[in-house]
Amino acid sequence: MTLVVHGLGATEGEARIPSSGLPGTRVVVTLPGHGKAPDAPPGYWNYATIAADVLAIADEVEATRAVGVSLGAGALTRIAAERPDRFERLALLLPAALDRPRDVAATWSFERLADAVGDPEELRKLVAADLPPGAEVGDYAEQRAAALMRLEDALRELPEQAPLADAAPLSSVGSDVLVVGATDDPLHPAEVAKAVAAAFARARLEIFPSPAPMLTHRRELRGLLVDFLG
Repeated sequence: MTLVVHGLGATEGEARIPSSGLPGTRVVVTLPGHGKAPDAPPGYWNYATIAADVLAIADEVEATRAVGVSLGAGALTRIAAERPDRFERLALLLPAALDRPRDVAATWSFERLADAVGDPEELRKLVAADLPPGAEVGDYAEQRAAALMRLEDALRELPEQAPLADAAPLSSVGSDVLVVGATDDPLHPAEVAKAVAAAFARARLEIFPSPAPMLTHRRELRGLLVDFLG
């Protein structure tokens, strides 16, 4: 049983990408404010609350493995620190932060997105500007912009936070861990992926030469996850 936790503003299709081809049963979480889930209540957007929700779902479905992307990776990292033996295997894709908030440039990018909430065309332009040139993405920019329209509070609050105050507890985690980073993604720096991998006792690090490996290296990423979780 594998739990899959998406990133902030993920479209429904995007949220399912990491689950494709995985063995066994897969449960894809839909966080508040995403897909058909209700909007988040006031004060929801902090790693403690999100991690508690994710853990409750994991316990309900008896998940033994988990995959998290960006925000989802942060939530799983917090769970691992608090419950070091909860999962047999963890795949943390594009972690954005560990024990300190995002850098100034990333925070500014989120502020621009938050300021554009209410202006669908401006939001679409900002999303499109960050997509890899030549990538076959269909109407992804429109879908992601629509998803972000519901997430102004999250866009303003999460970049100022980190999943953990101290990464030291991760050294006692018993899980096998796969950490995936990217070389050219300003919102998910490779340095953060390296720090996350170094914090765990049993972690493997893979870095893709891409600004968005879930779009540009989907086949390779799928093979990596299937091999690790299979």
